[in-house]
Parts: sequence; C-alpha cells; structure tokens
Amino acid sequence: MKTIRNLFYNAAYQLLITLIPLLTQPYISRVLLPTGNGIYTYTWSIIQYFVLIGDLGITVYGNREIAYHRDDKEQRSRIFWEIEILQLCTTSIAVVGFLVFLHFDRQYYVFQLLQIIWLIAQGLDISWYFMGLEDFKKTVLRNTLVKMISVALIFVLVKTPDDLGKYICIQGGAQLIGGLSLWPYLRGSIVKVSLTLKGILTHLYPSFVLFIPSIAIQVYAVVNRTMLKQFDSTISAGYFNFSDSLVKTILSIVTATGTVMLPHIANKFAQGDIRGVNNSLYRNMNFVTALSVPLMFGLAALSDKFAPWFFGSQYSEVGELMFFEAPIILFIAWSTVIGRQFLMPTKQIRSYTISVTLGAIANIIINVPLIMSIGARGAAIATVVSEGLVTAYQVYAVRGQLQWRRMFAGAWKYLLCGGAMFVVVFFINTKVKMSFLSLGFEVIIGIIVYTVGLLLTRAYIIEEVRGLIRSRLH
Repeated sequence: MKTIRNLFYNAAYQLLITLIPLLTQPYISRVLLPTGNGIYTYTWSIIQYFVLIGDLGITVYGNREIAYHRDDKEQRSRIFWEIEILQLCTTSIAVVGFLVFLHFDRQYYVFQLLQIIWLIAQGLDISWYFMGLEDFKKTVLRNTLVKMISVALIFVLVKTPDDLGKYICIQGGAQLIGGLSLWPYLRGSIVKVSLTLKGILTHLYPSFVLFIPSIAIQVYAVVNRTMLKQFDSTISAGYFNFSDSLVKTILSIVTATGTVMLPHIANKFAQGDIRGVNNSLYRNMNFVTALSVPLMFGLAALSDKFAPWFFGSQYSEVGELMFFEAPIILFIAWSTVIGRQFLMPTKQIRSYTISVTLGAIANIIINVPLIMSIGARGAAIATVVSEGLVTAYQVYAVRGQLQWRRMFAGAWKYLLCGGAMFVVVFFINTKVKMSFLSLGFEVIIGIIVYTVGLLLTRAYIIEEVRGLIRSRLH
C-alpha cells in the first residue's frame, strides 16, 4: 500500500510538472523569442556539466544507501551526514571549476554567472534522503508549492526579451528554495552521530562508480544543445530544447515509477527477496509499455500542428523535431525499468554503465555529421538512435536473469492499438484547425480508440486494472 501511495504522490507531481510547461512554455517562447530561448538553452546546458560534477553520482547512491539502511536510525543518520558533507565538498569543487571556466569563456558571461544558482542548489539538495526512505509526500508537496510560486513569478516578472536574467534566476531559485525547504523535516528523522574523515571518504568510490553512468547520461541529455550551438546556431539549440523538453515532460509521467521503485526494489534486494524483485520488474514493464505507447503515438500524430499553435508561428520546426523524437518515450520507459529499477538497485552497475556509455558515444558520433547536414533534425535522430542502443544493451545484459517473453508479454497488443490510434488521430489532425477544443477532442478520440483496442485484444493491463479495482472493493 505504501508503494501505491508513493506512486500516487509521484504521479500527481509528474502530472503537475507536465501541466506547468503547458502554461509557461507558450508564454516564454513568445516573450524571450527564439534568440533569448537559445541563449537560455546554451547557458543552462553548460552549467549542467558542472552540476553533474557536483553531484558525482551522490543523488542515486545516497537514495540507494538510505534504502538499504532505513530501518537502522543511527546508521542511517551517519550515512546521511557523511554523504551530505561529501556532496558539499564536490559541489564546492564544481563551483570553483565553473568560475575558472567563465574566465576563459566570456560569451553570455552575465547569463552564465546567474546559472550558478543551480550549482548551489545541488549542494543543498537532500531529496535523495527522503526518497531512500520512500517518503515521497514531503518532496512532492515541497516541489509542488515551489513550482506554483515560480510559475507565478514568471508571469509577473518576465515581460520582455530583456528579462532573460530574471527568468534564469527564477528557474534556478526554485531549485534552491525547494532544496532548502526539506531541511526542517530532518528533525526527528536523524540523530546526532560522530563522524570521521575516513567514513566520509568511504562513500567517494561507490558514488564515483555511479558518477560514470551519470556522465554518459548527461552527454546525450545535454550535449545535443551544446553541439547545435557550435555546429549550427543558437536558435537551433532553442528549437531542439523546446522539442526535447516537451517530449521529456510527457515522458516524466511514465518514468515517475523509476523514482518510486528504485528504493523499494533496493530494499527487497537487501532482504534477499530476488523473486519479489523480478516480479516487480515484470509488472512495471507491462505498465510502462501500456502507458508509453499511446503517449508516443499521440505526440507524433499531433506534433505538426501542435508546435506552431503552442509555441508560436516562429517555432513550426519544433513540430518536426517532436515527430522524430517521439520514439524515445518508449525506449526510455523500457530502460527506466530495466536500468533504474533492476540493474541499479541490484548493484549491477557495470552493465548499466556500459549501456549508457554506448548511448553517449553513439550520440556524439552520429550528432556531428547529422547536425552539420540537417541541423536540429539530426540531433533528434541521434537522440532516438542512442536511446535505442541503451535499451537494446540492457535487454541483452539481463538475458540470463529475466525472461524476455515475460518482459515484453503482450507488447505487440499495445503497439497495434497505438498504431491504430495514431492513424485515426493523425487523420483528424490534418482536417481540423488546432485549438483547445480540437486538441481536447483529438485526445479523447485517441484514448477511446486505444482503450477499445486494449479491450478487444484482451491486453494484460486490463486484467491488472480489474484486479486492482476488485482488491480495493474488497
């Protein structure tokens, strides 16, 4: 029941952060214009490299370690303080490194300097502790309040392209305030313990092991934007950022399960419940497939008219990018379950690292010729290929531990129903003018077509839902 409650909290929060860009992105795209959005995208991509150094894999490592020891309050407290002190040290090093970088790269100097707020927020973020405890209520409620305040500030303070600096401060400030707001909740959750330098340093190597895959993930999450600016233009980087952000926003509805299930499965693994770990994976794989397939096909069907209507007529190219990038919704959904919900909590970091490293290398290699020849479309294609490779390797890596037939049981039914939904929605989209009313109509029709298809094919998710309803009634 606790896991279901956490899924509900996280799903509700993911719905919120899905809706927020639907409110702010159309406004920001028109106020800051393509150039301003391009500058924000580029400077944000640069700071994220240093945020990655400051994190050093600590967020995932801390989450997992707290999950392993959450029933021992004294040990849990010691681990918290040791990891947090380590995080403050690595973040301080990252801040110094960023200031040195700014000494050599003076382009957009003021805007890059403002982005340092993200680094400070990283050092003070302790959400990993509460996630390890599977206490998602605190993090969700805190993030919800901060997000709502930041949205209000955007509409009140960001009025012209000259307000780009204010926008950067609001975005980074939301992260910082959100992180600080969790500290009061530590009272009563941890106790006073003695610390040693040796104890702090014992966490350095295992967190660094998780830092390696984090580097690879960051490469194909951020490097596209940086390379677009270098090989094409700042405006192209902005176009890709809008497409990628919207796709990832929709994807977050699916990947929310990864945040909840990692500590849950880690705790099962620590108790030796391997059968429970495997069964959780099979069920989660079915769930994310059932959810990600219609999101992928639905976004692709709507993308052409949705982008210029949503972002503004200057952003018509974003629609094409969304269409090309839509398949990553399914690929990342699968890799979230296999990688973050199985390989990581069961300490199979080597396989996870190889998978994301393959994706990063492929992303860089493919990006250069594609961006130089077809611009932002090349970055979108490279993203899909790299995510596909990550998923393919992870499936291969678990071949001796998990049954492929059970992992992908009934996936063809979801793809068949999703394909039918795409045909219907795409046809309607070509015949109507995009508006709130037509968008709502197309979404409803898509849901109906997909659901009817699931019922006709007797997809496994239908039985899962029926079983959940029966259990709630009894």
